[in-house]
Amino acid sequence: MRYRLAIFDFDGTLADSFPFFISVFNRIADEHGFRRIDHAHVERLRYFGTREIMRHVGMPAWKLPLAAASFKTLMRENAEQVRLFPQVEHALRELARGDIQLTIVSSNAEDNVRRVLGPDLSALISQYECGMSIFGKTARIRKVLKRAATAPSAALYIGDQATDADAARRAGVAFAAVHWGYAPIEVLRKVAPEHEFDLPASLAAIPSLQPKHPAQP
Repeated sequence: MRYRLAIFDFDGTLADSFPFFISVFNRIADEHGFRRIDHAHVERLRYFGTREIMRHVGMPAWKLPLAAASFKTLMRENAEQVRLFPQVEHALRELARGDIQLTIVSSNAEDNVRRVLGPDLSALISQYECGMSIFGKTARIRKVLKRAATAPSAALYIGDQATDADAARRAGVAFAAVHWGYAPIEVLRKVAPEHEFDLPASLAAIPSLQPKHPAQP
């Protein structure tokens, strides 16, 4: 057994978008009427889960889609400010040379994802499932599995937040945590990822991993 389907999160996993997210957060907060964040406290907030951050800034759940839409629009207008992490391009190209499908499940907009990837890398991705709520990824992961005709046991979801782990496991898919994303690896280890990647270049090793049965959500 080995993994035949790699499902990637985008922001914080393939793309280094956290600095841009922080740079526009207070603008979005002003637009939608929740509390700003003190940039001096940003590092501490990285240890919070998504719902904890929402409570911290006083954002009710119904405002999350509105704030997310504003972020996507701002990123669309400033896509040149977001870059892939170093070595992500090389890792994706190496994976594409092997017998493994590459897909993306992201709450960001597909056009933003494609713009940051660029046309050559975008063409390596067999499926895009984008634009859902950050809490709505499970259904999209299942959709990707069905289209790829791949059993959950042969798929791996790679992400940078605890919500990614939860979505993967609800879909019966193993979760791999990256060390360089939004949430620190110490936080992600609390959800017991099946695998870890310490550097973007190590993503190229996915085909050599021994599949593990995911923990229950």
